[in-house]
Amino acid sequence: MKVLNDLKDAILRHRERNAFYINNKSYTYSQFSDMISKLRKAIRLETKEDEKNIGLIINDDLETYASIIALWMEGKAYVPVNPENPRERNGKIISQADIRTIIDSSEKVQHPEYELIIPATLPDSEIDLNPVPASDQDIAYIFFTSGTTGEPKGVPISRFNVGSFIDAFNDMGLQIDENDRILQMFELTFDLSVMSYLVPLLHGSTVYTIPKNKIKYNYIYELMEEHSLTVALMVPSILHYLRPYFDEINFPSMRYSLFCGEALNLDVTEEWSRCLPNAEIYNVYGPTENTIFCTTYKYNRESANKEINGILCIGRAMKNVKTAIVDDNNRIVGPEEKGELCLAGDLLTPGYWKNDEKNKEAFFHTEYRSIMTRFYRTGDLCKEDSEGDIYYLGRIDFQTKIQGFRVELSEVEFHSKSLLGKTNLAAIAYVNSIGNTEIGLAIEGSEIDTKDFVDKLKQKLPSYMIPTRFLFMNAFPLNTNGKTDRKALKIKFENN
Repeated sequence: MKVLNDLKDAILRHRERNAFYINNKSYTYSQFSDMISKLRKAIRLETKEDEKNIGLIINDDLETYASIIALWMEGKAYVPVNPENPRERNGKIISQADIRTIIDSSEKVQHPEYELIIPATLPDSEIDLNPVPASDQDIAYIFFTSGTTGEPKGVPISRFNVGSFIDAFNDMGLQIDENDRILQMFELTFDLSVMSYLVPLLHGSTVYTIPKNKIKYNYIYELMEEHSLTVALMVPSILHYLRPYFDEINFPSMRYSLFCGEALNLDVTEEWSRCLPNAEIYNVYGPTENTIFCTTYKYNRESANKEINGILCIGRAMKNVKTAIVDDNNRIVGPEEKGELCLAGDLLTPGYWKNDEKNKEAFFHTEYRSIMTRFYRTGDLCKEDSEGDIYYLGRIDFQTKIQGFRVELSEVEFHSKSLLGKTNLAAIAYVNSIGNTEIGLAIEGSEIDTKDFVDKLKQKLPSYMIPTRFLFMNAFPLNTNGKTDRKALKIKFENN
């Protein structure tokens, strides 16, 4: 992909500048290129030509970021694996992705049963930043997200998708250069991380990461204050943690502040704007299936902003993206009509990894401007105004975002029921007292030992999917259709 040649040029042009600031230590582009080259040599020697998907144990270190670029330059894809997630879950991801080789920079090797590339053991190598020939249709990465059946589902993104996103991002007009200091707050299993490391590297900027052992919002505050960060993409929940300190925050160095991953409330955005007197603020939107983000709305400091129910508008399609709001019959509806937001264009994934059933559910063809077009169903209830701006109205299914991570509530229920047997239960996404989304578990029947239950559930699910509050009831409230009234349960969680 053209991105790799641009990346090569940026690395060589900025060799003496800092590429990363990781855990209070700076690394130059020269050091980065050295590590990429060592890893490329190892990948060539230790993997087979037909091995396309390589497992990557994600760590907050230079080796992990260099592994991504080395794999791309060798024509391979990376599949991020979080060593803190349950081993059983990681095993399913490795198996699904047909992984035979894993790159692991951990002090203790995570999966010794596989072929391993350990960066610390690699000898020095000549600098090699020339990408091997590869098709734009080849996969760049596969991210595994929460699945309704308890099985993680893989979302492959092609090289063409990544290049199209960079083209669309550049078209936004953000003026980023080698003097920028850019936040990378995301775990590398979260697709927003791709923008947060790739865009800076393409411009010779410095990437500032968050160590795993730090309280995320505190460390972000420190980085912004001590290092005068200039660009930040964050999930909105960070603002709710920082909100008590807004009166003390003044970051005039910040030029661009972007938010994605959750609904962005207008009131907290207005308050945040006063903390960043010189920044342009953007609300961006997009699922993993459509490569990072694909719509954008610029917050207006001088006049009224578009919002609905206090949630800032998600704006219009970026370059290379098509949007449509459809009814239950896949008919594209008109302005102000509610429906499901569907996406098409050059950022759209080729389809879920080895999951024909899910592909049939999630993708469809319909006529769009006289052309039959392949669309993806986001599951988001939206409407579009007469000017073409889109408003997010909520989910049409049981999916939610926790700390920016997508969660299928049915997966939480699936694993909870596996521990509790035939007990009737419901996983509910609710908003806590500081405005962040959490998961509550309503259980019909007598109380259980929640500590023991949580300990067992942690062996099956990542920490962000673990319920933080429990509600025990003799009987669940029912709606007029005789189904569990989830809205009533949500109210109970929010009022307790």
